[in-house]
Amino acid sequence: MTYSRPHIVLVMTDQQRFDTIRALGAGHMETPNLDRLVREGVSFDNCFVNAPSCVPSRAALFSGYSPHSSGVLRNGQTWGRTWVELLAQTGFHCVNVGKMHTIPYDAPAGFHERFVVENKDRFYEGRWFADEWDKSLTHQGAIKPSRAGYRSLPDYRDRLGAFDWPLEDRQHSDVFVAETAKWWLETRPRPEALFMQIGFPGPHPPYDPPARYAQAYLDKPDLPVPTVTQAELDALPVGLKAKRVHDVEIDHDAIAWSLDPSDEQLRRLRAHYDGNVTLIDEQVGRLIETLDQRGYLDNCVVIFMSDHGDNLGEHGLSQKWSMYDMVTRVPAIVWAPGRFAGGRRLDGLCQLFDFGPTILDLAGITPPADFEAQSLLPALEGEAWTGRDAVFCEQAGDVAMADTRLISMIRTRTEKAVLFLGSEEGQYFDLAADPTEVDNRWDDSAAQPRIGELRRRLLEWRLESSVRTMDRTAAFR
Repeated sequence: MTYSRPHIVLVMTDQQRFDTIRALGAGHMETPNLDRLVREGVSFDNCFVNAPSCVPSRAALFSGYSPHSSGVLRNGQTWGRTWVELLAQTGFHCVNVGKMHTIPYDAPAGFHERFVVENKDRFYEGRWFADEWDKSLTHQGAIKPSRAGYRSLPDYRDRLGAFDWPLEDRQHSDVFVAETAKWWLETRPRPEALFMQIGFPGPHPPYDPPARYAQAYLDKPDLPVPTVTQAELDALPVGLKAKRVHDVEIDHDAIAWSLDPSDEQLRRLRAHYDGNVTLIDEQVGRLIETLDQRGYLDNCVVIFMSDHGDNLGEHGLSQKWSMYDMVTRVPAIVWAPGRFAGGRRLDGLCQLFDFGPTILDLAGITPPADFEAQSLLPALEGEAWTGRDAVFCEQAGDVAMADTRLISMIRTRTEKAVLFLGSEEGQYFDLAADPTEVDNRWDDSAAQPRIGELRRRLLEWRLESSVRTMDRTAAFR
C-alpha cells in the first residue's frame, strides 16, 4: 500500500524508566493504553539516551548530533535550533504542547506554535518564566504545588520527593498538557500534514500524582523495591558517592534524599512514580481517541518515548546523572497500524536521537549527511536490522553531579564501561553475568583487556564524530 506523508505525533515523557509498561514486562504496572501501542506497534526494546539528563538528551534528539558535537552537554545550556525547521519548510504545520526543555524555554525551535509547560521548580534556577500552566493556575486562583510549598510539610525530608497532588486532577501538569493538546486538535482545522510534539512533564519529580494513583500501587504486593548492599555502596566511584551526599544536602526537584532509606520510603517513592505513569497512560488514551475522532489516524504515526530514566533508589542513587540502565534505557514505541506491521519487539541497540532522521524520512526529507543519528525506518518497514554495535552516553557537570566534570559511557549488548574525566576510577559491568549492574569489575585484573578495548572504542567514536561533523556550519543551539 502506498501512503502519502503521514501526520506525526511525538509523545515524550520526562524521566520514565523502561520497566514501567506492563506489555514490556512490568507485570505490576497498569498501562492499558501504552500496552496497546506495544501490542499494535513496534517497540525498540534497547533504546538508549545520548545523555542522562533532560537538556542534553533532548538537544541530541532534536538536532541529530551527539552532545559533544552540538556542545550541549548539561542542563541549562542554550539550545533551540532543531530539525523541526526542516519539517516546517516542507509544509508540515509544527506544534509543541508541553515540555521541550529548550533554553530559553520559549525558543521557537522550528515550531509554528508552542504552548510551553516546564518543570515546577524553575525559579530555583533563576528562571522566572511563566509557562501556560502557570498562567492557567494563576487565572484559577490556585498556587502551583512545588518545592516551595512541599518544604512546609512536617515530613518533607522523609518523603524522598513523593507527595499526593493537593489540587484538582484537571490542574495537574500532565492532565493540563493532554487537555491543551486535545483542545488544539479539536478546535483547529486539520492541516495537510501535522507534526505535534506533546511533552508530558511527568513522571519527573516531584513525584506527585493524585493520591488514588499512588495508593493503587501501594496496595500491590509485587511493587518493586530496590535492595542495595553496603558492598555495592562501598564500591561506587568517588563521583557517585559525592552525588549521594550532595542529594541529601540539596533538595533538587523537592527530593531530599537519604543515605539509608527504609523499605517503606522506597515503596512510597516507587508507588508515586508508577502512579504518575498510570496518570500519563490515561492521558495518552484520551489523545489517541481525539486523534481518531478528528480523522488523523487515517494516516498517522505516533511515537512514544522518554528522555531518560530514574534510579529510584537503585544503587543508592536518586534521580539521573549516572549511567545505569535504569537511567539510560527508555521505552521507545512506534504505532502506525496499517503502515508498519505491529506486535514487534526489536532488541537491536539504538539511540534516542535516531528518531530524528526517522521522522525526517517519514516526512520524505533527506536527513543532513553529517547527522550522527541513524534512521530506524528500515527496521520499521521490516527490513533486516540488527541495530548498532554499541551505544554511547555523555554528560558534563551539572550541579547535581557534585565534583564530576564529565562522565562517558560505552555499552554493547554484553558489556558496559563508564569513565569519569580526571579520575582513575570507573565502572565496568559484564552485563551477561551481571544484568543488574551490581558487580563493578573496574579493578578486576581479569577485566582489564576488555576495559582497554572499550576505552579504545570510546576514543575512536569521539574522533570519528569530530571528523563526521567538522563541516557543520551552524550548531543546533
